[in-house]
Formats: sequence, structure tokens, C-alpha cells
Amino acid sequence: MINPILRKAIAVYGVENQTIKAIEEMSELTKELSKALLGKADNDHIREEIADSEIMLEQLRSIYDTDNGNRIDFFKQAKIKRLDERVKETLKNHDKELVRLDEDEAI
Repeated sequence: MINPILRKAIAVYGVENQTIKAIEEMSELTKELSKALLGKADNDHIREEIADSEIMLEQLRSIYDTDNGNRIDFFKQAKIKRLDERVKETLKNHDKELVRLDEDEAI
């Protein structure tokens, strides 16, 4: 179920404007992640852009999946399963062990 404020934003600003806004927000996230890869990470900016992108993705989910998100969830689960299979295959082929990640740890 979409947040009522986000539903209202779609109604007030329209599908086209919110789609453009989604593109802008994800572009800003891309920019912040690129900076991080160049050694200029600002984790608070990254977190803020993730939040903005998630808000816009929720609106896109409402706009493009009128089946209460079920089709998106279907694709998402299939892709997670495929990722799991690839990770297991990579670990098997490279004779690596699974690394347990803590909240602040990265691979």
C-alpha cells in the first residue's frame, strides 16, 4: 500500500512530472555513488539520495504496477533467486567461504 502522501503527490503533480523527478533523484544517487568510488564519499549525502530514490521508486511502483505491486514483487523475487544462484556458483568456482556481513561491513 502506497503512503497516502505519495499518492497525493502523484495526483497533484502528475505521472509525467513524478517520473521525471524519479529520474532526477536516481541521477543524484548515481552522482553520489560515483563520488564515493573516487574516494570522495559523503555517507550522509548517499543516505539522503537513497531515501529520495526510495520515495520516488514507491511512487513509480504505484504508477506502473496497478496489481498492488504483485508483478514487481514477482520480478524482484525471481531476480533475487537468480542472484543467489550466481553468488553460490561464484563461491563454488572460486573456493571462497561466505562472509557474514555486519551492518557496517562491506565485501
